[in-house]
Amino acid sequence: MPAFSEISAFRFGYGLSPHQAPSDSPDAVLAALRGEDHLAARWPGMGLAQALEMQREFLRLKRAERDDPDAVGPAFKRHKQSLHEALIGSLQITLARGVEDPTGLRERLMGFWSDHFTIRSRRLLEQSLAVSHAETALRPHLTGRFPDMLRAAVTHPMMLHYLDQVNSVGPNSRLAQKKPQRQLGLNENLAREVMELHTLGVGGSYTQDDVRQLAELFTGMRANGEEGFFFNPDLAEPGAEQVLGVRYGGDPATLAPIFEALDALALHPDTARHLSHKLAAHFIGSDPAPDLVAAMAERYLAQDGALLPVYEVLLTHPEAQSDLGAKLRQPLEFIAASLRALGLTGADVMALDPAQMRRHVYWPLRVMGQRWLGAPGPDGWPEEAEAWIAPQQLAARIQWALAAPRQILPKLPDPRDFVEQALGARASEALRFAVPRAEARHEAIALVLVSPEFSRR
Repeated sequence: MPAFSEISAFRFGYGLSPHQAPSDSPDAVLAALRGEDHLAARWPGMGLAQALEMQREFLRLKRAERDDPDAVGPAFKRHKQSLHEALIGSLQITLARGVEDPTGLRERLMGFWSDHFTIRSRRLLEQSLAVSHAETALRPHLTGRFPDMLRAAVTHPMMLHYLDQVNSVGPNSRLAQKKPQRQLGLNENLAREVMELHTLGVGGSYTQDDVRQLAELFTGMRANGEEGFFFNPDLAEPGAEQVLGVRYGGDPATLAPIFEALDALALHPDTARHLSHKLAAHFIGSDPAPDLVAAMAERYLAQDGALLPVYEVLLTHPEAQSDLGAKLRQPLEFIAASLRALGLTGADVMALDPAQMRRHVYWPLRVMGQRWLGAPGPDGWPEEAEAWIAPQQLAARIQWALAAPRQILPKLPDPRDFVEQALGARASEALRFAVPRAEARHEAIALVLVSPEFSRR
């Protein structure tokens, strides 16, 4: 059975670092989660107010360019570039935090919940909102209550745009009755994904009628560049809706019943099982032990949706001490773990210029199959190893391991030392034998980074 220090580094963190000793007990990991979020304070991400300001400026420049393209065009081009730089900057901050996090678990959880509440901007106009979503809606609640995270994630302007809530209007709302020629109607996307992905899960205790009723309840939720999220009763379907057998709302329409329904969904037993299974599958194995999932779900319900007690079960259950290697590191995790093993700090990552970030991180991630803030659908990135081992993806990892370390670092470590630095007791005898016999130092480093021991956790 692996030592907990090995478990904490590889299963729950971003691997080993020559600058930080891994946590030697679950209590140490939990203490770090209960403490202050120092990395968010050190490298703050984009807030919602800044994201909305960038959106407003985009719209202002777009309108002005139509009237005077010669005068406004260069400024509009610079603003578009600043939006791309914000995207790269959010990736850089995420990578720096992962490399620097003493236990790794807070940042791993950030990745997990960002995937659970997947968003993706389909227009450049929305890109700043996409950058702000995880930072403002998820991070404040990582160690709090899931009902609070659910409210914040669902009502964030980016989620309302991504899942088409901004196009949903009650068929019998005041606006629909006033302007029948516009053929305004209901969009069920947000309601469906809230039930199917965010709370109850596929196969949960809901019907298509529940989805429609929740969609009708959601009408009135809107977002724009001036106010961010707001509620417009003129767009809301009149009367009460019944979701999972419970009536919500009535006339006049208000926001409060929507929050009541979200809270009820968040605390449903199906949601407890769905979240617990998904957490266990992400951190331990795609087919987690039923008793682990049951223990996590029971703690979740007993603690009113508090997440820290669930993490405690995950860390301390006997299943968490099982042999490593059941999971394959996804591309971003692979790059973060590699830079951490090579001895880079968060400050080193933040010192990379935008061109280096694009060349060594942003574009390689795309070739490896994991575009930053670009999951193919609202169900996020796949957990199965098979999704990440296509020939092109594996070739991209090998190419990155051969090229990026020697381009980023002024001097590569001694390969014999690096085996211990990156893997410790996990290094096999075959790898220890092969590394010193590589023809070049950068090839020896790459052997370690693409080895099964490093690629799997």
